[in-house]
Amino acid sequence: MQIVMFLMLFLILFPLLIMLAMAVINNQALRSAIIKISVFLIAAASIWLFVLNINNSEPLMFAVNIDFINTLMTSISVLISIYIIYAGFRDKKYWASVLAVLQIISSLAFELAYSGKIHSEYDLMLDNLSLIMVLLVGIIGGLICIFAIGYMAKYHHHKLMKDKSKLFFTTVYAFISAMFGLVLSNNLMWLLFFWEITTFCSFVLIGYTRREDSIRNSYRALIMNMAGGLAFLAGIAWLFKTQGIIELDKLMALAPAAAMVPAILISLSGVVKSAQMPFSSWLLGAMVAPTPTSALLHSSTMVKAGVYIIIRLSPLLKNTPAGFALTLIGAITFLLASFIAISMHNVKRLLAYSTISTLGLIVACAGVGTYQAIWTAILLMIFHAVAKSLLFLSVGTVEHGIDSLNIEDMDGLILRMPKVTVCLLIGISGMFLAPFGMLISKWAALEALIVANPFIAFFVVFGSSATLFFYTKWMGKLIMIIHPSENQEKVVSSAEWFTMGTLSALTVLVCIAFPSISTHIIDPYIRHLYQQDVSMNTGNIVIMLIMMALILTLPFQILLQHKDKKHVIAYLCGANITENNLLYEANTRFHTTKMDVEELKLRNYYFENYFGEDKLGKIGVVTTTLLIAVLFGIILI
Repeated sequence: MQIVMFLMLFLILFPLLIMLAMAVINNQALRSAIIKISVFLIAAASIWLFVLNINNSEPLMFAVNIDFINTLMTSISVLISIYIIYAGFRDKKYWASVLAVLQIISSLAFELAYSGKIHSEYDLMLDNLSLIMVLLVGIIGGLICIFAIGYMAKYHHHKLMKDKSKLFFTTVYAFISAMFGLVLSNNLMWLLFFWEITTFCSFVLIGYTRREDSIRNSYRALIMNMAGGLAFLAGIAWLFKTQGIIELDKLMALAPAAAMVPAILISLSGVVKSAQMPFSSWLLGAMVAPTPTSALLHSSTMVKAGVYIIIRLSPLLKNTPAGFALTLIGAITFLLASFIAISMHNVKRLLAYSTISTLGLIVACAGVGTYQAIWTAILLMIFHAVAKSLLFLSVGTVEHGIDSLNIEDMDGLILRMPKVTVCLLIGISGMFLAPFGMLISKWAALEALIVANPFIAFFVVFGSSATLFFYTKWMGKLIMIIHPSENQEKVVSSAEWFTMGTLSALTVLVCIAFPSISTHIIDPYIRHLYQQDVSMNTGNIVIMLIMMALILTLPFQILLQHKDKKHVIAYLCGANITENNLLYEANTRFHTTKMDVEELKLRNYYFENYFGEDKLGKIGVVTTTLLIAVLFGIILI
């Protein structure tokens, strides 16, 4: 028990030490060395903690009897709020200042009203859901830090801006520390403190460039998540006033009727954090941040914190009107975000909508609250974290190579950036192709939702079809071959190669190891909550592994063929322009019947008139806002 406690505290506190080091070190080589060593230690501690506790069916509880910690957390929260008040007035974003004032008043009022009475029996908790989150934060978060070493150096050169890497890495390590604290806390006041730290870190990272759009979007994220934080605090206050408790495990032990109000308020905060409609605009705005920030927000930290807390509270929501309202919010978000992604030319926005849709499916499963649905939600969270971090980082590398994020500019990327394209193909396959995990998870989600409510399955079927459509369009652009092209991968650093290679391997490994993940990690958690097991039969597992072996030959075959390929002139009815004997011209330009010169273009359909974000986004905002109102109505009743 002592070593487990030590590792948990190490994961929370050690990134803070690195944060302080990042804040004062100017030497880039020294900074890189410290980042690499720290990432190794954090990943090793995460894996060690996992190995020590694998197969645990009962949560481990720990008390931290150090009184000044609560005072320290309150002081830090007040200082952050005071800074936000100042920054809001400085940048004329007055709603941020107003919310910060409300935050100070409400938190101090709650603590002063119950001064000396607020006490948590156990401040930290470790169960298998926490372990999964620890692995995602420790490994994927660390890999993103490694990637950022090479990326950020080029980023400042490309953007012609002052090097602020110290601020970037300082904030990222604070973010990682807060995420560990968030997923390991049982004391809800501690959990809220770490929750608000992630909000503040995302505000700093989104506004990193201090351009007009980054400032605007950083405040949008801050305002929405601070409003969510106030709902979280209201839930805690209600819980303490009515039940006299402040711990997550004791909240989960209450009868659903007694726990419903705090469960709804905290879940609402999770809905905001996980960027569900009508709050999804903050995550879309976060795309202006450097790519490692996008990967961090989308894969292992910010949005995962939102779905983590909803999954935690899921058993309380089972078979309740509030659970059904949350399920509908998730299902509508999944369907509409998947449709909107079809109309996206910008690949970062496509990935952002894809993230929002997957999070919607997780929220829908968590709202249902059955053991099959929670099992599916956790699987979705794991597979999505790995594959989406790979996609975001690969896209950032492509942007530096071709100076564009438009899908239409990625024709024949397999020739220009072959290794990066293979990473992209693995990531895309991970998101929608059988037998990769996301498809398995959606299959399981469909089954779980049909059992709970066949009406919800309608959203999964059509949303998944849209996912297949927009990823297939993008994949086709990547592997199409028009003419020979110069290799543009010289800009990729060794740190970036290491991260993308490791994440590609992990995308495949988590799928191969999926039966073990289910048996040794997820099933014990489900068994503790429901006394039920969810397992695939042996025949399905064998079929899945055979499909995996077959599909893995695809990217390697592309790489092997690349060296021996032979380019020929495309057949354009004999009208190719070949005067200069350039293969490029012959494949891209031709004479019409009037002898005019036309350029050959192969473009995707985007169907903006049907799937445009303006039209569908408004529908999503209106319908989900009504459902949020229903949730508040349930609280008032």
